[in-house]
Amino acid sequence: MELKKIAHIKTGFSQKFGIPRQSGLVDEVGRIIFEPEFKDPNYIEGITDYDYLWLLWGFSKNKPLDGATVRPPRLGGQKHMGVFATRSPFRPNNIGLSSVKLVSVEHSEIEGTVLIVSGVDMLDGTPIYDIKPYIPYADAHPDARGGFTDELSKGAQIQVDFPAELLNRLPEEIRTSANQVLLQDPRAGYDRGKQREFRLAYHNYDIVFSANEDKLIVTDVIEL
Repeated sequence: MELKKIAHIKTGFSQKFGIPRQSGLVDEVGRIIFEPEFKDPNYIEGITDYDYLWLLWGFSKNKPLDGATVRPPRLGGQKHMGVFATRSPFRPNNIGLSSVKLVSVEHSEIEGTVLIVSGVDMLDGTPIYDIKPYIPYADAHPDARGGFTDELSKGAQIQVDFPAELLNRLPEEIRTSANQVLLQDPRAGYDRGKQREFRLAYHNYDIVFSANEDKLIVTDVIEL
């Protein structure tokens, strides 16, 4: 089966480092721009009746899967788990699945119909293969077990020291989401405890930070 790209998404993530590990964790806004074949607004007739959408998309910058197991970075990169028991981006087929909030629908002469969504966890330019409505009565299972993520979620956020004078270098509309990205601690588990400088590319800025055991400390914000 050959997948047909129906759209791509514009986001503030130009590099993989810092992209939220799950959709909905950060209020990052994305613009879904349809391919010419799918710009007809009839394709989305009725879509504004839904609050959330499922996006099926492609991991466009990944290396191929090598073997049946992966080493989740959140587990320190040491423990092996079956690829189908994780949400690792390294998969037999490079297909991602995200639940995003539908914010609005825009229309322009150049881009045609555009979906504005939030809670994005995708690289800028990611190809989208399908869009489906999120249906609460069928898709929500609040009492379901979450495997190893149940324990990780209890301490998912880290403290962030983002000095006001540095935060104010960012445009106001991305300050909250930039802080949310840092609160999720973008470092891999095997980087914990390392005394070095990290750089997070976000929109047109590099956010430079260091870390101690329980806090990320922003030391610079550089406009690119």
